Amino acid sequence: MARKDKHNAELWDKMHYMFRDYNDRMVHVVLTYDYLIDEEALKNTVICFVERIPVLHSSFVSNVAEPYWEEKDYTFEDILTVIDEPDDLDKTVEDFIMQYLPPESNVQIKVALINKDGKSTLCIIENHMCMDGGDLKSFLAAFCEGYSELVEEGKSPVGLIRQGSRSFDEVYSDLSPAEKRAAKQLYKNVSNRDKHGFPFSPDSDGDKSFIVKRKISKERFAEIYAAGKSIDATVNDVLVGNFLHSLYDVTDFDKSEEIVVSCAIDLRRYINDLSDLGYTNHTAYMPCSIPGRGRDIKESIEFAKISARKNKDDRFMGLYGLPLLKIAYKAMPFLASENVIKIGYSNPLLSMSNIGVLNTEKLSLCGNPPVDGFMTGAVKYKPFALMSATSLNGEMTLCICERGNADDKKLIEIFFDYMDQHFDEFVDLCK
Repeated sequence: MARKDKHNAELWDKMHYMFRDYNDRMVHVVLTYDYLIDEEALKNTVICFVERIPVLHSSFVSNVAEPYWEEKDYTFEDILTVIDEPDDLDKTVEDFIMQYLPPESNVQIKVALINKDGKSTLCIIENHMCMDGGDLKSFLAAFCEGYSELVEEGKSPVGLIRQGSRSFDEVYSDLSPAEKRAAKQLYKNVSNRDKHGFPFSPDSDGDKSFIVKRKISKERFAEIYAAGKSIDATVNDVLVGNFLHSLYDVTDFDKSEEIVVSCAIDLRRYINDLSDLGYTNHTAYMPCSIPGRGRDIKESIEFAKISARKNKDDRFMGLYGLPLLKIAYKAMPFLASENVIKIGYSNPLLSMSNIGVLNTEKLSLCGNPPVDGFMTGAVKYKPFALMSATSLNGEMTLCICERGNADDKKLIEIFFDYMDQHFDEFVDLCK
């Protein structure tokens, strides 16, 4: 008999469910180890973590009044796939991570262990409704520590798994009383309504999900970082400036037109201690823009820096609109509230998520750090696009996942070619 335990669907669970019209909601992780992972230990660690985090073995029930998570029975085979010596490792990895998990599934996470030539590649797909990239990084760190302790000491990893509230209200918990009152009055709708986007082809029945990656070597990334530092620009400023600067190269936009990209913000910045909280979503977006294409890439990055500083000077960055969403979901049945929110919400055509550093020490398995890897956000549906960025071992990986055709894929590859070119120009200009 299937389990009947039910859990609240939190605000961001509902919002990401609404995003089904814009993306597949999957978060993707690939980590490669110069080491063969112990299959049995991996199986036991996976089961411990999935069993202790109820939403990962639950179905999302979308009813008219109030949605919820309902725990389901599952098998080991529902979650973990083991593939030995595939003919084409890259294709095998992409085929796995481009899968889609419907929210009605009995599990919301899948893991693949792919062994080839004495190395193991760990692939994970997870429903963004359950947790965002920030908590998935935390989940992975605990998972790797748990696997290592199980193999080396025979210890159960259960104690490493965070338990607690998944509510978005936790973002207010460490604000002062005055700040909390002010933050809960931030009803302003900050949806990005900019109409600039990639010139993708029209939707067609033959479209399928794909990923385009672009690696930036350790040495080159160090040069880019140093160039940014020389003009007091963060890595995020450099990425935003180059992303928008390069967009003019693949479009016919007037170079005097402003373009806006929505950048992910981790709202955990407002929470002092995460140890008693459950795995969930605490991500919002802030608009970053350039008023037009700079005379060169350096000026575009300067524009992006100015835009970011305006956001960072706001004490409540990222908290706007949350009270409005809460009222909408509480004041009316779920189906009605979703329709109302869609009227006021504008999904951004351009998004960027700098997920940041994947810490090799925290992601080590029995002392074996990952030698390669990345994390990336959802597969977007045209005309929407998301670029994700992560770094590991000093290398940066840029990713865009899209549902499209060969022409759309070629467009993204050309776009990354321009970004590559402008990175080099930026380094040269800052010397």
